[in-house]
Amino acid sequence: MPGPLSRTRTPALLRDLGLGVRFAAAGGREGWTRTLLTSVGVGIGVALLLVASAVPHLLEARGHRSDARSESSVSFAPERNEKTDRTVLTKQIDTEFHNRAVQGVMMRADGAHPVLPPGLPRMPAAGRMYVSPALAEMLASPGARLLRQRLPYVTEGTITDAGLVSPGELLFYLGSDTLTADNGGHRLTGYGHGLPVPPLAPLLVVLSAMVGVVLLMPVAIFIATAVRFGGDRRDRRLAALRLVGADVGSVRWIAAGEALFGALLGLSAGAALFLAGRPFVGSLSVWEQSVFPADLAPSTPLVAVILCAVPVCAVLVTLVAMRSVVVEPLGVVREGRGRKRRIWWRLPVPLAGLAILAVYGRTGDDRTAEPSPIVAGAVLVLLGLALLLPWAVEACVSRLHGGPVPWQLAGRRLQLSAGTAARTVSGITVAVAGAVALQMLFASMNAEFTRMTGQDPSRAQFFMVSENVLGDGAARTIEALGATEGVEQVIGTVEVYATKPGTYSEDELAPTTTITVGDCATLRELARTGSCADGDTFVAHPAHDQEMSDWIDESARKGEQVRISTDSAGAEVVETVYWTLPVGARTVTSRFDPHGVETTGILATPGAIDPASLPGATVVAQVRVDESVPDVSEYVRNTAARLDPAMRVVALNSTERDGRYASIQTAVKVGGTATMLLIAASMLVQQLEQLRERRRLLAALVAFGTRRSTLGWSVLWQTTIPVAVGLAVAVAGGLVLGWTLARMTGNQVSDWWLFLPMAGAGAGVVLLVTLLSLPALWRLMRPAGLRTE
Repeated sequence: MPGPLSRTRTPALLRDLGLGVRFAAAGGREGWTRTLLTSVGVGIGVALLLVASAVPHLLEARGHRSDARSESSVSFAPERNEKTDRTVLTKQIDTEFHNRAVQGVMMRADGAHPVLPPGLPRMPAAGRMYVSPALAEMLASPGARLLRQRLPYVTEGTITDAGLVSPGELLFYLGSDTLTADNGGHRLTGYGHGLPVPPLAPLLVVLSAMVGVVLLMPVAIFIATAVRFGGDRRDRRLAALRLVGADVGSVRWIAAGEALFGALLGLSAGAALFLAGRPFVGSLSVWEQSVFPADLAPSTPLVAVILCAVPVCAVLVTLVAMRSVVVEPLGVVREGRGRKRRIWWRLPVPLAGLAILAVYGRTGDDRTAEPSPIVAGAVLVLLGLALLLPWAVEACVSRLHGGPVPWQLAGRRLQLSAGTAARTVSGITVAVAGAVALQMLFASMNAEFTRMTGQDPSRAQFFMVSENVLGDGAARTIEALGATEGVEQVIGTVEVYATKPGTYSEDELAPTTTITVGDCATLRELARTGSCADGDTFVAHPAHDQEMSDWIDESARKGEQVRISTDSAGAEVVETVYWTLPVGARTVTSRFDPHGVETTGILATPGAIDPASLPGATVVAQVRVDESVPDVSEYVRNTAARLDPAMRVVALNSTERDGRYASIQTAVKVGGTATMLLIAASMLVQQLEQLRERRRLLAALVAFGTRRSTLGWSVLWQTTIPVAVGLAVAVAGGLVLGWTLARMTGNQVSDWWLFLPMAGAGAGVVLLVTLLSLPALWRLMRPAGLRTE
């Protein structure tokens, strides 16, 4: 019996599916409107899924580009990095403009056939530069006057895509005829095959897995919701099929066929939207991140999964939804009042997810993490919240009684269609819950990926180092920085290494210290000097390190000479001088400078030693500015670039964040922005679909004298009440999930109020959608809405 039954039943099911497809394709204006709404909703979700499926190739392509222009690992081996006809001296001369990083490389060829980084046709001539297209556009903009002053070089050409990580990258290569190994140049032998990239930290694996779940779950729920657009009118039409003899099973499969047709059109629409939008992604920048269109190539296996999963999801969702609808020849009964939604089968789903995270997702003693149970547990928790939402909405709206007319209209409508209202806000609920959990996880991990630098931005905001010190260049540098607009104080010093004279074997380390030259005001910032006059010298010891103090005294012997030479730095021209530390030099206790470094060794004023006589010296400047002066940081950077294009300028911060951790945060911002836009679009489509379904009712109410403002407020309440319930469920679920994830990684929740911005963003999206739907509401209230065919 099972064999013949299955053989006869399968063709019938396929026939019913085909009949549903025919109804959707030839259902007149009403059928095509419903199908169009479904295809638009599914298409938006599919387009975002295709973007997500392209992320692996995108990251791989960016990695290849970055590796191709990175310095070859051979360049870091001194014994293999000798000067040849192909080697190049380089130096990083990065800068910032209006908080945007601008990468720069100064270059000088050692011979006639230098190696070139990807994207450059030839070596830039001295005083000329190659720039990325984004930097060329920025330099040409009216607001880049200060950047043009900082980079006053002739643009010789643009860097091609092969030499850029992203189209929005700001990068330039500057030719030089003065760069040497003595003033900071580093010799490289080639590009590509750089140092190996360390694996992702276990906690970042957890974070990355959660980011994927949080960003994609709302998309999946939205697609599942989109295939049910127009359900009320479809079910009334199915009642007519029952009247002509179709059984219950056939009706369900016919409805599934209609949803299948809309899903297939949605796949086509999503693919078309993706292909049409891909050529323009290079001109878009989200949180200062951009991608090349060629890099946005979806993975073939993932595309196959999407192509199969979306139609199957459409059929399954429709079949499950039709189980709660009784389609009879004389009408449709939709979840009768006596049958309430039950919680007993919904609650185990999120509890199972939490159990998986607690048992299998915990990081081990070696801090390893397996992403599979993390993904499974998080998916079950978020799916469980979506399942709990209809029960929660029904439980709340069943208690709504009395109140103003708009409130009563909204409450009665919600009581009749609580499931539809819950579906409308299910996407925003899952998105907010995931975002709350993710923010709590970020906050709990913040201490592990953020370190205290020891820098004091209250004493100085910029730290600068220049190795180009010729003659009185040090004094001129400090003087020019002090005269810059907005600069209040400059802690400027000239520093050089000094050793104890003598002959030492290869295995013996010569006693070494530093000589720091600055005026008395500067030296007081570096040590507790007490009284000071020009011509004084000091020996600075650390506050709590006797061993280091003894080592300093080995070389800084009062009344004895120290040796100052450039041979230890591998300079091309060796220069050596000797200087005698005065007998009257006082021993003082050092203090930490604004950069967070404890300055020890010999401290001298310019009257005791001429800074211009020190070979191999560097100029160090720590600058305090008046931050109320507009563009004060740009003025400081411009002065530094004018004095020495290779001067390193670093903004001081009390904390420093791990680069990969910061990259994941940026990915969350970019993905979260796209997900929120999707949710807003989906809610708007659903709102318009529900208004279209009720246009005759709205027109009838207006015809009987109901004020338009009353109906407008009722629509607002119909949106607000489910959203309030959804946000409550999202906050509760997100806090529990975030707490579980934090405990799973061995951390503690540091802030329980992180849900406020997420809940506010969700409420803002709902308010925006409601406002955008009001014009359609006014149009549907016209008496023409009573017309029927």
